[in-house]
Order: sequence, then C-alpha cells, then structure tokens
Amino acid sequence: MRPLLLSLLLVTGLSAAELPKEQRILFLGDSITQGGGYIEIIEAALVAQHPDSDKIIIPLGLSSETVSGLSEEGHAGGKFPRPDLHERLDRALEKAKPQLVFACYGMNDGIYLPLGAERTKAFQNGMKKLHDKVTAAGARIIHLTPPVFDPVPIAQKVAPADKVDGSHPYKGYNEVLDFYAEWLLDMRDEAKWTVYDIHGPMNAAIAEKRKTDPQFTFSKDGVHPGPEGHVLMARAVLDAWGLKVKADGTPDHPNGAAILAVIKKK
Repeated sequence: MRPLLLSLLLVTGLSAAELPKEQRILFLGDSITQGGGYIEIIEAALVAQHPDSDKIIIPLGLSSETVSGLSEEGHAGGKFPRPDLHERLDRALEKAKPQLVFACYGMNDGIYLPLGAERTKAFQNGMKKLHDKVTAAGARIIHLTPPVFDPVPIAQKVAPADKVDGSHPYKGYNEVLDFYAEWLLDMRDEAKWTVYDIHGPMNAAIAEKRKTDPQFTFSKDGVHPGPEGHVLMARAVLDAWGLKVKADGTPDHPNGAAILAVIKKK
C-alpha cells in the first residue's frame, strides 16, 4: 500500500507539522472508532503531508464496547453482554505494542440511562484503570471525550427517565455524556492527563447549525456520526498534529481524494 500512496504524492510543498514522537499509534474505542471514519481522515492527512513518516496507525475499536464493564439486560437481544475493554486490553497492548494510545469511550458506558452514581463511578474507575495499564506498558495515552448523543433524529424512539428500557434510550442521555466529558477534561488538571475534546465542539456545532436547520444532525441514529461528524471528531488530533484537511475530510493535497480512498481501502 505504501508505494501506491507515495506515487500519489506528486505535488508537495505543504508546511511541516509537529507530530508526536511515537511511531506505533493505537486507537481504542467502541463502534464509532470501529467504524473508523475519523481515524481514516487522520491517517490520510498524515500520509499526505508526511509521506516519509514512519507512523503506524492501528485501529482497534470494537462495537458495543465499554470501558466501564457495564451492560444492560437483554443487550443484542440477549445474545451477549457488551464487550468489556478490560477483557482484551492486555492482549491488545501485547500484540499491538503501541507507544501512543488514543481512547474514545463514554457513549455506551452510561447504558443510555439517566446519570447514575454507580454507572458514573464504573466509567471513571474504568478510565483510570485503562490509563494506568497503558502507562504501565510504557505507552502514552490521550483520552478523547465522547461524541454526542442526539435525540432529534430518533425522537420517536427516546423516552423520559421513567420510561427508559432496552428499546427506548433516555432522551436526555447527552447530559450524561456532558458529565463524562467534563470529568475527563477535569482530569487534565487533577491527574495531568492529556485529553482532547470532541464532545464540546460537536455540541457547539449542532447548536450553531440548528439556528437555521432545526433538524440538523451528525448522526441519523442518534449515536453514530456520519461523515461530517467524523471530520469534526478528527479535528482534535489534526489540530494537535498540524494536519490540514478540507471541509469534507479530504487531505489538503492535490491528490487528497485518492490518498483518502487508498487509506479507506486499507
């Protein structure tokens, strides 16, 4: 794949970016990370601006996963509980041997219920356990705040707090994610964690868009962002690394569309 990518980089001249020193970069998360849109945008921009970079992007998101270890009754029609990151984390670190880990959790961790002390504690403990284990493995970790939950496109499905069940998530669930995101951001000062904010910019963008389009959404199912949402998710890392993309996520390069297509195929 690399020779093809290099052949696409016929026109250069983009400004140098400050990249992390680490070579092996692992992305952990739930189905939003497994979908991989924001990771593809980041990697394509990295290749476009730094064709000689030795960075290796390793996407290991897993659908339905939590960092809290929690699962609702009857998940997946009762076939299996939500996967717990900590069941596979040791294997992932051993096999991927990352030097830098990005972790994006929270969406599933509140189990689509109102804010609750036990669920919040499980999320916080799970995050601390993840942070400590990655650090103990000799890698650096960057936490990403969770994307938004949007009740607008699924208004017929969401329910008030007293009527929530396995088929009807809490309509105010984004308030739970607000709380999780704020806690993660607080850990910057409290524990000196590195945290990039996705949640806040997505909330702000939705609010701005709805001034002219009340039905605007990043996610048709209320959970999984579409392409526009993944571009916004990628921004936190792109900005930190000095990488440039167009509004649609295509690398800012004459062959950007072809580079992104190759990364998606990979």
